[in-house]
Amino acid sequence: MRWEEVQERFPEEWVVLEATKAHSKEGYRYIEEVVVIDTFEDSTEALRRYSELHRQDPGREYCFFHTSRLELVARERYVGVRGPRR
Repeated sequence: MRWEEVQERFPEEWVVLEATKAHSKEGYRYIEEVVVIDTFEDSTEALRRYSELHRQDPGREYCFFHTSRLELVARERYVGVRGPRR
């Protein structure tokens, strides 16, 4: 499902999504297609559900956004082993 469809079906809600098509460019993640997992009125509940899903299956690309957001673009976070601090 594209973001525009999600916005139409779930106006003014927090949605927990799984990205099914996305690409990275210059430190940003551009999410093109998603599957809606859950919807919430409260961001705290959406975060809780996202965290639960991520713990269960960290290999899948889960995220959550408010449908008032214009586009699905997120800053990429560094995930991996860091070297020693200096």
